[in-house]
Amino acid sequence: MTVWIFAFVNYWAYNTADAILSGSAINALVPAIPSNVGFIIAASVASVIAIYGYDQIHAVNRYLLWPSIAILTLLTVGVVSRGSFPAGAFDLGNFQLAPFMTVFVIIAGFQLGWAPYVSDYSRYLPGNVGVSSTFKWTYLPSALSGVWVFGLGAFASAPDGTLLPIAAFKAVGDSIFSGFGTIAILILLLGLLAVMSINAYGGSLALISIVDSFKPVNPTRNVRILAVAVMGLTVWGTAAFVGEERFNVFYGNALVFLAYLFTPWTAINLIDYFFVRKGTYVIKEIFKKDGIYGMWGWRGQLAYVIGILCMIPFFVTSPYVGPIAQSLGSVDYSIFVGLPVSAIIYLLLAKSIDLKKEQSMAKAEGNLTTKH
Repeated sequence: MTVWIFAFVNYWAYNTADAILSGSAINALVPAIPSNVGFIIAASVASVIAIYGYDQIHAVNRYLLWPSIAILTLLTVGVVSRGSFPAGAFDLGNFQLAPFMTVFVIIAGFQLGWAPYVSDYSRYLPGNVGVSSTFKWTYLPSALSGVWVFGLGAFASAPDGTLLPIAAFKAVGDSIFSGFGTIAILILLLGLLAVMSINAYGGSLALISIVDSFKPVNPTRNVRILAVAVMGLTVWGTAAFVGEERFNVFYGNALVFLAYLFTPWTAINLIDYFFVRKGTYVIKEIFKKDGIYGMWGWRGQLAYVIGILCMIPFFVTSPYVGPIAQSLGSVDYSIFVGLPVSAIIYLLLAKSIDLKKEQSMAKAEGNLTTKH
């Protein structure tokens, strides 16, 4: 069940950030609509798309792919042609480890936060699709697009660091020609709503799965609608509490905490797949509460808890800095602690797993797969 909690937190955090940006975009397009009203409009639209389901979400994203790429490309050209970078913007200066590691952890949180999406959508791939191709077509696009958009956002905000993201992008668009900023914000808003629908869909499934871990749930249409509604209300309430002015602080901290949350989980997953079970799983048993994997998976739970506990003294966040991190000049080494600790603990605990039994069951199921 733990994995569903992690997934829900991830979807909730991203959707809250997206709702804040969407509310700001709606206000920029229609000044009569306050940003806080825009939050609930965005959450509602995303919820409606999510209710219609998986195929509709894919259709919306396919339609928006090329317009989004075109707008981002033009904004990139606008940023470069506009210039207006502050003095010293390209001066690397003296290297400082603490801020470098903070940004490193934020980027790690962004990348690790894609894990639930990979899990949600790779399950629909044909059985003959290999691990290497799945990895390349998930990691590389997310990494390259992240570098592109992070860089674009940094350069767009460089002339005036007080501007919020939507205002900064609108200013870049209007520097290309008057009114283009509004067009750019409209396309980016549609993209945000599409992403929010993915998060609403995944978050609602995670909620249903959490409840189902304690009490069997028949995922009828009404149940799915209720789960999407709960997800939407949670996102709207959090977005309203955080507010537009605190977006940067919220998003930065959210990515840091996601990095902390997913670091031990990632280590355990990788060790289990590549070194313990080596890609061989009994699929039917995964869905059985009393199956060979159990409902909680005590080995993974224990390795995770130990990993997190070892990371806490190394945390560096706005609300909390761990004692060891303080003594090291507020340099965040936490993920370099959590990864090996969780991996080693799980590898040791996994020695008691009856792998021969699992392999024979997988073979009988006709699903004996190996890593590619």
